[in-house]
Formats: sequence, C-alpha cells, structure tokens
Amino acid sequence: MKVKVAVNGYGTIGKRVADAVAAQSDMTLVGVAKTRPSFEARRAVERGYPLFVSGGGSKDGFTAAGLPIAGTIDDLVGLADVVVDCAPEKVGRENAKKYAAAGVRAIFQGGEKADVAEVSFNALANFDRARDRKTVRVVSCNTTGLARAASVVVPHWGVEHWEATIVRRAADPGETDRGPINGIIPSLHIPSHHGPDVQTILPALPIATTALVVPTTLMHVHVNHVRVSRPPPDVAHVIARFHATPRFRLFAPWEHADGTPQVMEFARDRPSGRPDMMQNVLWEAGIQVDGPDLYFFQAIHQESIVVPENIDAIRAMFGLAPDGPASIAMTDRALGIPAP
Repeated sequence: MKVKVAVNGYGTIGKRVADAVAAQSDMTLVGVAKTRPSFEARRAVERGYPLFVSGGGSKDGFTAAGLPIAGTIDDLVGLADVVVDCAPEKVGRENAKKYAAAGVRAIFQGGEKADVAEVSFNALANFDRARDRKTVRVVSCNTTGLARAASVVVPHWGVEHWEATIVRRAADPGETDRGPINGIIPSLHIPSHHGPDVQTILPALPIATTALVVPTTLMHVHVNHVRVSRPPPDVAHVIARFHATPRFRLFAPWEHADGTPQVMEFARDRPSGRPDMMQNVLWEAGIQVDGPDLYFFQAIHQESIVVPENIDAIRAMFGLAPDGPASIAMTDRALGIPAP
C-alpha cells in the first residue's frame, strides 16, 4: 500500500516534507500547493511535483510566471489520502475545515494550537497514540527536541523536575524582515509555551521552560537541568544512552564543533541532500552529572527537525509500520540520517 500524500504550503517546512515524502517507498507525493509564484514554486516544478494553487492565490500569477498549474487546492485534496498542512501559523486551523469536509486525513504543524488535532505527536515519545487517527499535530521544533530528549531521560533515570532555557534563533535564514538585529529579547511569559506543549505529548513530565530570542538564524539551543530519580553512575553512561538512540548526534571534544556555526558547517558537508540537521545535537563535553542533577546542552535545527516526524506520523496514521522504532528506521534510512 502506498499512501497518497499532499503537501499544502511549500515553504521552509513544506518543501522539506515534500522531498521527504518523495523519498519514501510506501508513500506517493500527489502534489504541493502554494498561494503565489516564487523561486520555491519554480523549484517544485523542476522537481516534477504537480503544483496547485492554494488559499486566495490566482492561477493567472503562476501562468504569467510560466509555471504550469495542475489545479486548485480542492483538486489536490481530492487526490490525497492525507494532507500535510505546512501553511503559515494559524492558517492550518482554517484549512482543517476543508480537509474535514472532504473526508481526508490531515497532519498539522506546531504553529497551531494542540486542539487542532486529535493528538500531538513525536515518533520517539508517543508513536502509537497516532495510530488510525484522522488528524495529528506534529509539535514545533523546540518541543520535538525536548520530547526526544525526554524519551531518553525518563525511561533510564526518571525525572523529578526538568528546567530548560530555550535560546531561540530570531529568524530563519530567508526571513530578512525579522529581528532582533542587535539585542537579546527575553520572553516575559513564564513559563514559556514550550513546557506545556511538551506535556501534550508527555503529560506527566514535570518540566518548566523559559525562553529568550537572540540575533542568529542558525539553530536554537536548549540549556537543560534535570533532577533525576535514579542518578546515572557517570557521564559515560549518559553519553552511551544518547548515542544509542536514533535522531541524536553527539559531538566529541576532538571534533571541535564548538557551537552552532560548526554544527551547520558539518551539515553542509553532507555528500548529498539538503544541508540540514534533523537530529538533536549534543556536545559530549556539555553533559555533566552531579549527584541527582543531569545537565546537558542541545541544539535544534528549526528548519528541518520536524521533517522526519511528519513522515512517521503518516506511517502511524495508516499502519504502515509495526511500531515506532521500525518507522523511524525506515524514515531515517530514506533521508540519510545515520542509525545509532
């Protein structure tokens, strides 16, 4: 069985999800939708993806740009078993009405509130909860990173309390209209929304988060302090557990990946595919154990980390894999993410 997948929204996340779907042996990409012509729309055509007009867009604009249009968003929805909605924040909630009326399943992104779907999703944390669902929400990049990390920490050592400070990038590389340019902006809403969002996946996790925005486009960084129930014997034990878990990349001191610039340069050196980092990035030297207190830094590539989660959500919804680990292995192999 090949699931027919449509991607509505072909921007930062949508174009990556479309490529990821096209790489899977059990899925078929039936098309992508954009509201207006752009270099991304041209790239979709160059890749051979059928292009549809979404939202309030007009076919005339695409025609004038020389971009062939296969139809409207209604036509695309009619071709699909599931729509992965990658529209801008809050637009997905409006699109949900269209998908429900057409009787097609839908996956939403973390920019939407949790109640847009039946379940919030992370492949390591709660794969089975998305089985046979009609609507699923893949949580945001930061929530994905925290949920993955909790999927390692909770079963091995338990959690009494988790404090995380989210150091957020100010903009994606292409967002030239955003800032700050010269400043560090604290989020004065305490706790930040990230902790409650993690709890939509792991309700019992005692986590509190704060956040601040810094002038970079490369990645987010999480500063984690976890009071554990069963302290690990040493740092080596913690490092080994992270190494053994898919979707984690640890840098050893000898690699001299001192921060996010080196991490993204490492990603750019990949032999093929996008220069993305879909794994949680940890620094071995930044993992410390002090009695019941576990400390670690992790970096999150906001443009790509949720992409494999969207693929696994499709498999969970349609029963294409027996369990989460099997789906993760299939997805990661197709996307070139190294196995642990």
